[in-house]
Amino acid sequence: MAKPYSNDFRQKVMQAIELDGLKKSEVSQLFNISRNTINLWCRRKAETGDVKPKARAVTQSGLKINDLEKFGAFIKQHGDQTQSDLAQLWEGEVSQPTISRAIAKIKHSRKKNHTAMSKETKPNEPPS
Repeated sequence: MAKPYSNDFRQKVMQAIELDGLKKSEVSQLFNISRNTINLWCRRKAETGDVKPKARAVTQSGLKINDLEKFGAFIKQHGDQTQSDLAQLWEGEVSQPTISRAIAKIKHSRKKNHTAMSKETKPNEPPS
């Protein structure tokens, strides 16, 4: 996600419009920002009295599946299901990408394990 413009920069832009008397189009070219951004800042200043950026919502980071041992047992039990089906079967609200990350975290693979052959192959022997 893009970072918001600094509060200093926003104040300079608003000062150029309000105190210096420049037009919004001139300020947008001078500071190399879009006219729409300036309009949004003007509207915010009219509503709140300041042009500070809105506080960002804190996102939840990390896995939503915290008990990896329990998840490993769940995968062994329901290993034939798709990730979407596993997301529906899991007890909490999780998505398919969350299931995928948890599977990678426990290093589970659905690939077949190729074992060594139990009997050696013998070359054809001519009949006696």
